[in-house]
Amino acid sequence: MSELAKTIKEAAAAVREVAQTRPKVAIILGTGLGGLAEEIKGAKVLAYDKIPGMRATTFVAGHGSKLIVGKLGDRTVVALDGRLHRYEGCSLREITLPVRLAKELGAEVLIVSNAAGGMNPHYQLGQLVLIEDHINLMGDNPLIGINDDSLGPRFPDMSEPYDKKLIAVAEQRALALGIPVKLGVYVGVTGPCLETRAEYRFLRMIGGDLVGMSTVPEVIVAAQAGLRVLGLSIVTDLCLPDHLEKADIGRIIATATAAEPNLTRLVKDVIAHI
Repeated sequence: MSELAKTIKEAAAAVREVAQTRPKVAIILGTGLGGLAEEIKGAKVLAYDKIPGMRATTFVAGHGSKLIVGKLGDRTVVALDGRLHRYEGCSLREITLPVRLAKELGAEVLIVSNAAGGMNPHYQLGQLVLIEDHINLMGDNPLIGINDDSLGPRFPDMSEPYDKKLIAVAEQRALALGIPVKLGVYVGVTGPCLETRAEYRFLRMIGGDLVGMSTVPEVIVAAQAGLRVLGLSIVTDLCLPDHLEKADIGRIIATATAAEPNLTRLVKDVIAHI
């Protein structure tokens, strides 16, 4: 057994000491989904730094640092309140360990959210976007190194990292709830600086609709582990190179906060229908 596999089992054992249930859905509560944690019933909570192999997140506005197991409606879920980022100096193994832990706990579906810059001129501030594919420009990959075949194949297929059936369900539920959504391709970069005008032009030219500093490593590991993934972004700033404004982190957070109720409603409803 590899050291990674041992760490995963130790982490799962620590969680099971607190919560014995077997969650089928894992949710990474990134920007825009933090409020969902308050709606989990019968919550059992464990701080990240109490789980073997995991560590507390450094301060990132809108992110917590705890694992929650409980009920959303009649579904048992494990919610990861907060994530680590590459720009915090974390390895991709640390960043993606929560995904492997969720799989070990019994999860079959991973729902992940983020805040992103919108490069598609048809997007508006606060737009909810269902991620249909991604481009990895982080210059790294969480699967680099010796592979433990018990955790997944050496060369996982990435032809459908975001589950088409889950996207269809999300589109249907958004229509039923009257929540406008669009589809888009997410580009993952390391950050923490935002992009230049020339970089936005390049990212748009290669097929990107959204750009952000998370999600891609987690989805790569989810694909290797056999988890079905639904990814959602909130467009928190408009990245149109010919009309680019200076980044305002306060305004970005305010936009995410304003969009959070709709994203929370949509995710709760999707969970009830999968």
